[in-house]
Amino acid sequence: MSVSSPSVFLVNVTGQIECGRFLNGDNLRFNYCFTAGHDWEVVTGLEECMSQTACRSDDERQVFVWNFPFDITFKSTNPYGWPQVILSVYGTDFFGNTVIMGYTACHVPITPGKYTRRLTTFVPESASTVQKLLSWLTGRRPEFINPKLIAQGRGREVTRVRSQGEVTITFNVMMKDFTKFGYDCGATGKTPYLAVQPQPQRSVTVPSEGQSEA
Repeated sequence: MSVSSPSVFLVNVTGQIECGRFLNGDNLRFNYCFTAGHDWEVVTGLEECMSQTACRSDDERQVFVWNFPFDITFKSTNPYGWPQVILSVYGTDFFGNTVIMGYTACHVPITPGKYTRRLTTFVPESASTVQKLLSWLTGRRPEFINPKLIAQGRGREVTRVRSQGEVTITFNVMMKDFTKFGYDCGATGKTPYLAVQPQPQRSVTVPSEGQSEA
């Protein structure tokens, strides 16, 4: 019995947003969302979600622990536009206003296995000192209307940002039917990955002078 070739390949991503380190603010929560290219489609799982609120730990680490899980499966026929996860962390400032504490983005690992990523977060900066003072007094800090902007290259060159804090994420990645599309995902820690498998080369005999081709 012949088995028909698959029409798509699958990428399953599970894991959790573990914790964050921020010098300022308290009562932190985050929104996460996944974004991918036009050829990608979500099969199962939540594409975006909001976490619970975490307070700063009382030990010497001074971290915010969420341990918030995620589980999502994509299908596609083209690896271009590989999925990314985007985090928007919010918290309360000195005056009790809810403000943005940091943005960050990360590509889903492109080989199967378990991974841990420590991502540096950043916040947009005001264009002038006067605007910075007004935003601090009113509690209306600069933030992106669409957080997916940080996963794109277009428009980022005119944005002023400042590093602030970090977030730790763990990924568990599983893939299916990549080899049937001619892609070699490789194993964890090995290269190359997502490389098109080379086609067998045909040997060609070049005739010498005075001889004609057969």
